[in-house]
Amino acid sequence: MNVILLIVGLALILVGANYLTDGSAALARRFKLSEFIVGLTVVAIGTSTPELVVSVVSALHGSGEMAIGNVTGSNLFNGLLILGVSTLIRPVPLTSDNIKKDIPLGILASILLLVVCCDVLLGSDLYNNIGRDEGIILLLLFVVFISYTVFSAKAPEDEEVVEVQKQTPMWLIIIMIVGGLAALVFGGNLFQTSAVEVARALGVSESVIAITLLAGGTSLPELAASVVSALKGKAEMAMGNVLGSNISNIFLVLGASATITPLSLGGITMVDLLTVLGASILLWITAFSFKRNKIDRPEAVILIIAYFVYIGYMISHQ
Repeated sequence: MNVILLIVGLALILVGANYLTDGSAALARRFKLSEFIVGLTVVAIGTSTPELVVSVVSALHGSGEMAIGNVTGSNLFNGLLILGVSTLIRPVPLTSDNIKKDIPLGILASILLLVVCCDVLLGSDLYNNIGRDEGIILLLLFVVFISYTVFSAKAPEDEEVVEVQKQTPMWLIIIMIVGGLAALVFGGNLFQTSAVEVARALGVSESVIAITLLAGGTSLPELAASVVSALKGKAEMAMGNVLGSNISNIFLVLGASATITPLSLGGITMVDLLTVLGASILLWITAFSFKRNKIDRPEAVILIIAYFVYIGYMISHQ
């Protein structure tokens, strides 16, 4: 039964990613926005829905470790594995805004995650957790992030070409995006549920499940959306999806979860949080290595290797 659910889940993920990518690209053309901006907002927030649902439900059940581990693992999965696989398919060009603003914003979000989790080190509490006040601050930062992204959005350079293209009807765009997201979320949930049940039956710890299987399952929408975007020649949308999802996971997902109830780190360690920050910095470094202002295939291999090295460390230290 679990095998059947895995197959059905993967099928729904692939179909949903295809429609979400086409619908988002049509939305970008209609409102004369760059595909990167649409990936950073619409696609990123939509594909972060599984992380939001899982983390909020975990918070409601008093499992802060699962909520934080889900976000930590998802960000590593996104920034290392998803971006690495997408870049292997099609190298990602980086604009000056990506290097000067977008990627550094992701680094800043990772630093804030580390700060709000270091209560003992900072002397603000007897144990590490994310409190309600910190959750509210993270949510406010998410509002600032979205507002800044939308109001600073620039029309694509080929705006004149966009205007003469036949526009997709708005009702069809909405159906494609909403339907694609629904298929991604439902398919990801089927896949994730089966994988987690198998892991628990094998006696794997909660923190390892959260950072590996749970995070990987809830990140399947991002993986599918980014890979399909790359296959369709929309590498900028894949990059926007990864960056936007990681920022949304920290500001929106953890912010909403911590606002509901304080989140205790449990088995999530400083090594895990520092690895998230390190992955963000590594992404920024790739802009200046090999082919400047471009993430190329050699860097993609480095990102993928870094992810599996971390997973190997996690499993060996559970």
